[in-house]
Amino acid sequence: MSNIFLKRKTLKQVPPLKWAVMFFRVLKRKHGVTATIKEFFEFSRDWRTYQKLHKNPSFTLTTGDIYPHLFDKTKETPLDPVYFYQDTWCARKIFENKPAHHYDVGSKADLIGTISQFVPTTMVDIRPLEVTLPELSFVKGSILDLPFKDGEVSSLSSICVIEHIGLGRYGDMLEPFGSEKAAKELSRILAPGGSLYISVPIDSKNRVYFNAHRAFTRDYLLKIFSPLTPVEEKYIYGNTIYDTYYPQKGFGTGLYHLKKI
Repeated sequence: MSNIFLKRKTLKQVPPLKWAVMFFRVLKRKHGVTATIKEFFEFSRDWRTYQKLHKNPSFTLTTGDIYPHLFDKTKETPLDPVYFYQDTWCARKIFENKPAHHYDVGSKADLIGTISQFVPTTMVDIRPLEVTLPELSFVKGSILDLPFKDGEVSSLSSICVIEHIGLGRYGDMLEPFGSEKAAKELSRILAPGGSLYISVPIDSKNRVYFNAHRAFTRDYLLKIFSPLTPVEEKYIYGNTIYDTYYPQKGFGTGLYHLKKI
């Protein structure tokens, strides 16, 4: 083991090999050969210029510690508008309603961690959460068999989840009716008067984009969640969020606040 370590340490100090390894690592990030070469030369120029500047004695500067990020010099702040809109929408709704405790099934952990900072939150997922926060608890469970009694949960979210169920993408069993079963289970545990916040891909007709996700029409989405009643709907098409479903725009994302009357 010590010989392997010494070899790796030696190779790390060979600048040409280090540069070659870095280049091919970056190339694997799928930005294209031409763009990668251009950005890599610009990085090399910046590195040489930085070396010539007045040294900061508080930091070491060695070739072995080079860690290039080549595609961050963007003119606009990079973000995914779908996640930006749906996460901010969901957080706002929960903050406004101020539940005593909130439950989430399968949403992005970053979102749930943020929500837990202003309301105690329990996250349910088939995959364990490897981080801890005092206000955030975790329960292992499947959206097809949730570990709660009928009508037990008064505030519930499942953002960007039910469209994936039964397609095998996240290690779950293949099930053509996975979304319908997930919707039924979420509805089952929701308490009378309780709120459910969901987001799903929407389209001009129901489609399976195997194995990424399904997309739903508005009518079908509300049908599988019946008898829950929509309180608020938002629709994301491109970089814009709308109050109305526009099937003629094709693929988008629907955000729904549903309530059990």
